[in-house]
Amino acid sequence: MADQKITLTLSPEPEEEKVEKPEVQPVYVEEDDTLTPEEREQVREFAKQIDITQSNVILQYGSNAQKKIASFSDNTLANVKTKDLGQAGQMLTDLIVELKGFDASETESKGIAGFFKKQSNKAVGLKARFDSAEKNVDKIAASLEDHQIQLMKDIALLDELYEKNLLNFKELTMYILAGKERLKDIRAHDLEDLKAKAARTGLAEDAQAANDLAQLCDRFEKKIYDLELTRNVALQMGPQIRLVQNNDTLMTEKIQSTLVNTIPLWKSQMVLALGISHSQQAIKAQQAVDEMTNSLLKKNAETLKMATIETARESERGIVDIETLKHTNQQLITTLDEVIKIQDEGRAKRQAAETELAKIEGELKQKLLDIRQ
Repeated sequence: MADQKITLTLSPEPEEEKVEKPEVQPVYVEEDDTLTPEEREQVREFAKQIDITQSNVILQYGSNAQKKIASFSDNTLANVKTKDLGQAGQMLTDLIVELKGFDASETESKGIAGFFKKQSNKAVGLKARFDSAEKNVDKIAASLEDHQIQLMKDIALLDELYEKNLLNFKELTMYILAGKERLKDIRAHDLEDLKAKAARTGLAEDAQAANDLAQLCDRFEKKIYDLELTRNVALQMGPQIRLVQNNDTLMTEKIQSTLVNTIPLWKSQMVLALGISHSQQAIKAQQAVDEMTNSLLKKNAETLKMATIETARESERGIVDIETLKHTNQQLITTLDEVIKIQDEGRAKRQAAETELAKIEGELKQKLLDIRQ
């Protein structure tokens, strides 16, 4: 700001579209202690050049500085309107939701059957969910980095706007001081001289000349008041710029903290979670192997016990059981009895048959003898 020089002028620039001024209270300037000695000298020299008897001078006095304030206000407002801190805030919210939404825990599979396959699927699923979450996090982080870069540019721009506003504020101050100094001098000398002349001569034109100058002084005083209103706008603009700049700075710091702290910490925690998950899977796999080994040992011991008992029992048995021998002997006796019975019956039947055959033979012989006779 030190290398920028303010030049006061009575020559108006081409008129631009008028900007409606806000209703604010003016800031009255009575001292020039904020100005450098060179600037105070410029104010005094410029005040001597002000001729309020020219109506255009009063109309255009300080208008260039007022237009700068109006244009500056529009540019600042446009800069504020183009900001989308809400989007950056929503991204931060989405990021937190994404980070909190990832859960490394998962319902454990029960039972030994398919244990290793289930554990493998569990590890693959956990890794897939982490990769998906990481992609979303990286995407949001990239957008946040873009917002951070834009915010840093805006912060630098707001610094420039703040310095420019200070320059505009000082320029208006110099116009106001010069105008007040000139107005005070005119009322103390020129107006008093015209009033004295009108009183001395009693001429109507002298009285009108004094009245005209008084009216011009009033118009010029109103113009200075208008400049003070504009100066108040510039005064309010300073803290407003700093407020917007502070919001940008806070958001930039929040994004920075998220990028360099939150996201790397989350990723490191996820790496630990994956490592712990792998360790737990290894432990559970070992437990499953131990359980399977114990189960097989128990089953083998049970099988061996049964086999040993049956072998001992069989080894103590004879080749043929007594009961079997008794049954076989009983069956043999019964069979012999049946055979004897059948033989006796056969013998009796043969004897009967022999008697019958002898009878038949005798009858046949007798019949043959009868035929021969």
